[in-house]
Amino acid sequence: MPSLLKCIDCGREYALDDRVTACHACGGLLDVAHDLDALRPAISRELFDRRLASWNPLDRSGVWRYRELVRPGVSAAQAVTRGEGNTTLYTAGPKLASYAGVARLQLKHEGENPTGSFKDRGMTGGVTQARVVGARSVICASTGNTSASMASYAAIAGLQALVFFPAGYVALGKVAQSLAYGATSVQVEGDFDDTLALVRRACDELPIYLLNSINPFRLEGQKTIVIELLHQRGWRVPDWIVVPGGNLGNSAAFGKALHELHALGLIDRLPRLAIVQAEGANPLYRSYLDGWQVRHTVRAETLATAIRIGNPANYPKAVRALRWTDGVVTEVSDQAILDAKAQIDAAGIGCEPASAATVAGIRRLVDEGTIGPGDDVVAVLTGHLLKDPDAVMKYHAGALPGLESTFANAMRTIKPSLDEVAALLDLRV
Repeated sequence: MPSLLKCIDCGREYALDDRVTACHACGGLLDVAHDLDALRPAISRELFDRRLASWNPLDRSGVWRYRELVRPGVSAAQAVTRGEGNTTLYTAGPKLASYAGVARLQLKHEGENPTGSFKDRGMTGGVTQARVVGARSVICASTGNTSASMASYAAIAGLQALVFFPAGYVALGKVAQSLAYGATSVQVEGDFDDTLALVRRACDELPIYLLNSINPFRLEGQKTIVIELLHQRGWRVPDWIVVPGGNLGNSAAFGKALHELHALGLIDRLPRLAIVQAEGANPLYRSYLDGWQVRHTVRAETLATAIRIGNPANYPKAVRALRWTDGVVTEVSDQAILDAKAQIDAAGIGCEPASAATVAGIRRLVDEGTIGPGDDVVAVLTGHLLKDPDAVMKYHAGALPGLESTFANAMRTIKPSLDEVAALLDLRV
């Protein structure tokens, strides 16, 4: 089989069906390393186009359609799929594009996945691998989206799911999904980084399969966000791909996808990658400013709960992705995130707060002259609007402490009078 697992630090190799999720020799992160020379004869744009017209369950998935670059050799019987992917690539209207500061803006909305976030792309890969290696129990630490996705896919696969949340740091819409899908849901007294450390120790000592994004098969699934958006664009490469930065799984996956696609000749150049962090959860940004001389960690705090991570597990792979793509990192305030979210929502697209960091980041990078107003930009939206309805309601009610509701759309109360209804129509004249 032309793929194996390889440590990005020491180079130790493992079989593709080994149960390992981190290097036994040095503790480093693992890649699914594909033999691109061996795969090249089998992969073409025409192959992926043909699969769009197929009813094969693997072809219908926006992940397994590109299976040679995800987990070669997987069968329909092995794959745990909900038809994930196939998400819309929206072209922003003039108002939203103007707000971002660019004339050409598209938004790849991963909130349209089955459980409402990009995590489904990674989880179909991770849970499929759990089935391949014979796992009976799976576990993750989560700020919400990972838990919802793992709980769903584990239920379909008939696996026990254990979800560990940092107490008080997760939006209720996400916890509700974990409970609904039947996962054993546990709150840990600490933040996400404390919770992930506990989960990793448990996997070292107990017969549980880890499904956080340090699992390399998670990132192989998440690579297909980039593969699919380029397929949707007829393989026309944008100038920039912009993504929120939390645990940095997507950032790492995007870089790997672009590197492989370019090596295979499916794209003729690499776009630049921009990673956007919240000011209160900005360890990668701090390291970027220091020229990667120091790996910073922070005690994270931001209203964008999906990226409230102070010690991102995929830091080394994200730095590699930035080097491959001549990428940049920036930070934005919670005020900027919530205002950008209001603009995305009002455009009829909608997203959770962390997703809106992309548009806020584009706006800042344009102001600083890094992104040109004529550049072709794709922003990745990672989660559905209803993942955090509390943030929506409080923003429009002017009830978020310390933040202004710049673009509030306040609820109105009227008497049961036709005149009052008519007065509402005047608001749009």
